[in-house]
Amino acid sequence: MILAVTTVVALAGLWELYRLVWTSAGWTWPFVVNDTSMPHLWTIAKAFSQPAQVNQPSLAWILLQKSLFTAREAAFGFAIGAIVGFAIGLVLVHSRLLQRGFLPYIVMSQTIPILAVAPMVVVWVNPKLPAGFQGWGAVAVIAAYLTFFPVAINSLRGLQSADPRALELMRSYAGGRWHALWKVRVPTSLPYVFAAFKIAATASVVGAIIGELPSGLQSGLGGAIINFNQYYSIEPQELWATNIVAAALGVVFFLIVVAAEKLVVRRAPEHVG
Repeated sequence: MILAVTTVVALAGLWELYRLVWTSAGWTWPFVVNDTSMPHLWTIAKAFSQPAQVNQPSLAWILLQKSLFTAREAAFGFAIGAIVGFAIGLVLVHSRLLQRGFLPYIVMSQTIPILAVAPMVVVWVNPKLPAGFQGWGAVAVIAAYLTFFPVAINSLRGLQSADPRALELMRSYAGGRWHALWKVRVPTSLPYVFAAFKIAATASVVGAIIGELPSGLQSGLGGAIINFNQYYSIEPQELWATNIVAAALGVVFFLIVVAAEKLVVRRAPEHVG
């Protein structure tokens, strides 16, 4: 905790020092430093306590509500993507033919820009969802699209990393593929899977924010980014504040996965001394 606070303070000091040096020297590379491109940190902090518009609550309260909305989309997307990704790994580990046939297409799916995929997903998925899921449900699917890939690849790698001698021992005791999978392969894959979960957790937040753009949702951080981007030239601190909240949301998701990893992996029988 002390290290985290020290790091934040150091980064804040570097921000203000960079701003002071560049404005004092009049340097313009790599960009012009002024109150619009790099507002003071205290200006951004002050924006949290002020209303975004007249007769509205404070910006901090508005961003809290919007971050909770985006968090719901990201959480559902993360759950869907994690389940699908792990299931893909379970299927592919048992067949080299399927790996050669499907892995190139799984990799190819991630080369398509998410901004190009998001509008299609909204059009395809929204009409199929129940009334309570329309809108944000499609965004969750977009978040899942970014989430499943690292989970699938790392799960496959982890499942393949099982000790061949342990698998041979299972076969010598007449253990089938199912027993070998859950007794040997899955426990071995957990460090790989949780490493993927850490990547996927932050990716789900990014996917949810991007997915809100074509869906027209104004209740999440994506809507706030679009709104404050229109006024960036006169009120840049509001967009910076939104970016900070979005980054903080990603950190929260990451820390939740880290906590889950400690509970699951480090308390597994093979890791208890």
